[in-house]
Amino acid sequence: MLDQGIPTSDSGGPAIYHIRLKGHLGDHWRAALGDVTITLDATGETLLTCIVPDQAALHGILRTVRDLGLPLIAVTRAGRPPEK
Repeated sequence: MLDQGIPTSDSGGPAIYHIRLKGHLGDHWRAALGDVTITLDATGETLLTCIVPDQAALHGILRTVRDLGLPLIAVTRAGRPPEK
């Protein structure tokens, strides 16, 4: 049983994610990652903020991050994007 205790009512559709990495990621990676905002902080970490249409797209971004070789610190779902 895979669904024990896992809420499913808000698991589909577009969502905003924050992906925190150890190390600084250059702006030239924006093309590989798609439409993301890259924020470098003073502690030597990078925050990627992106709107992903679904879980498959999120996994694609995470695969790209893995291939960069920077340690992944956190992935946080920050809610749904504003309605247009």
